[in-house]
Amino acid sequence: MYLVRTPSGVVVQAPAKLNLFFEVLGKRPDGFHEIETLVVPIDCGDTLWFARRDDGRIQLSCFQAGSRKDAGRADDVPLGPENLVVRAIELLRRRAGVSWGADVRLVKRIPSAAGLGGGSSDAAAALAGANALWGLGVTTQVLAELGAELGSDVPLFFAQGAALCRGRGERVEPVAMRGTLHFVLVRPPVGLSTAAVYAACQPGRPPRSVQPAQEALKLGNLRELGIHLFNRLEPAAESLCPWIGRLRSELAREGCLASRMTGSGTCCFGLCHHAGHARRVAERLQAKGWAMAWAVRASR
Repeated sequence: MYLVRTPSGVVVQAPAKLNLFFEVLGKRPDGFHEIETLVVPIDCGDTLWFARRDDGRIQLSCFQAGSRKDAGRADDVPLGPENLVVRAIELLRRRAGVSWGADVRLVKRIPSAAGLGGGSSDAAAALAGANALWGLGVTTQVLAELGAELGSDVPLFFAQGAALCRGRGERVEPVAMRGTLHFVLVRPPVGLSTAAVYAACQPGRPPRSVQPAQEALKLGNLRELGIHLFNRLEPAAESLCPWIGRLRSELAREGCLASRMTGSGTCCFGLCHHAGHARRVAERLQAKGWAMAWAVRASR
């Protein structure tokens, strides 16, 4: 997450994330699943502009990014109290005991129902943005705790780098990462419900260890990292969406070191040798008809 103060307010860049490792350990008494996941933020993300208003209203507008500035309104994004951005600002306002309002302009680049954490990242950005806009001085730790009330993925976006997440995802530990990772990211033409994917998933028996992937990330060893990429949710998602298997086969044919689905899907990523390789693979996949294919990177 990257925050900048401007003469008119605050601008926050909200990154997408990739799960390099994702293990499901079992279902908890509260209905959530116990997980262990290794996550990196990537340089694809949404942008949120915040301007203060004194009438107490929280007004959200949302646009889909395109070749022209604010190419079009994102009509499929709710703008009312059900939106995570609005909920995050309302939550912070209640806890801080203030009554100020905000105009929020959200430009979407992160696809929905893709496993990229777009809604959670936007919620984290909303907490950080409103905190800065109103000069509340709430600490990052407290913002992350508030984020955990909104969604399991929200706290990880306060880590500012690679992270190991446990519990239902809210226990976040920053981890070491060497160098820059280059990926090609591709979204199939359909998305999946997170609840449906978890319902079809069988927890690992015994669970897979995250340590080899974490060590490879720390050392910047691409080949070892490729060997240890893992997602327990992937077989369940593929049973619901055969596009995932087809897409991973395409990534293998394009010479990626390895490929996986991220989160609960349906986006998949290929680990590439370098930036040029990622760009070429994205271009070839686009030429083959995969419209949503693009090169991204992750770094500290």
